[in-house]
Amino acid sequence: MTKLIIQIPCYNEENTLGVTLAALPRQLPGIDVIEWLVVDDGSQDRTLEVAKECGVEHIIRLSCNQGLAKAFMAGLEASLKAGADIIVNTDADNQYCAEDIPQLIRPILLGQAEIVVGARPITEIKHFSPAKKFLQKLGSWVVRLASNTNIPDAPSGFRAFSREAAMQLNVFNEYTYTLETIIQAGQKGMAITSVPVRTNGVLRSSRLVKSIPSYVVRSLFTILRIFMVYKPLRFFLFLGSVPFSMGVTLGIRWLIYFFAGTERTRIPSLILASILILMGFQLWILGLVADLLAANRKLMEEIQLRLRRRDFRG
Repeated sequence: MTKLIIQIPCYNEENTLGVTLAALPRQLPGIDVIEWLVVDDGSQDRTLEVAKECGVEHIIRLSCNQGLAKAFMAGLEASLKAGADIIVNTDADNQYCAEDIPQLIRPILLGQAEIVVGARPITEIKHFSPAKKFLQKLGSWVVRLASNTNIPDAPSGFRAFSREAAMQLNVFNEYTYTLETIIQAGQKGMAITSVPVRTNGVLRSSRLVKSIPSYVVRSLFTILRIFMVYKPLRFFLFLGSVPFSMGVTLGIRWLIYFFAGTERTRIPSLILASILILMGFQLWILGLVADLLAANRKLMEEIQLRLRRRDFRG
């Protein structure tokens, strides 16, 4: 028996949740059981009542608003406990076309992927400004570099997970899960792919992207943090190479002047070169220490995965 659970993180979605749930399927080819799960992230309106009225089987209520990432992870854990073989995550604002769920889960059913991300037609979405379209593409390109994957729409929240993939995911960022889960999947060697999906009309403005500058800054910090966690040696080697190269350049310059017989001692340049070279070495040593800690993290993740397999055994 194959069970699909469609999870929806919600925060004050009484006006849009009913529309979203009404479009979700109850039967699909290759799926024996379909159930819905709503994560109420401390809503202060009738979101909970709407979910009950629409016949949602699983409702998880967080005592206070903890953010999209926390709600997403709470949904994954609850879906695993409910025996889900495949988990589909979608937004409560009916942004994504529910009719594309069969295409979204097909690679998992065929054993071709463990995570599938729905790729929106960014250039065709009318309510996206040119700046937002450009930043969406730029952010996806950066995520592809950081994760060694080929996902054209990294910020998309319309995605499917196999049971095994869901048990391996950990989200540390409190802002969003979209970028982190892709980078994490790529670094862990999970099979991840993308399928084209459609979008519906706008029912409300985005709450995640309150302003383009803040979204860019938060996304950059998310990418850097995940890269530091999963590729610490490479990150600190690159970071340390900057001051080290500057220090070596200044040192060579000082030596050239010294052997040329200049009358000026240029001691400040020599001191600055020494400081920069020392900074580079310190960052490299920090990278080695972080790499050793990363090995310990991998062992902890293996233990966590075994515990989850035991706890969520169907």
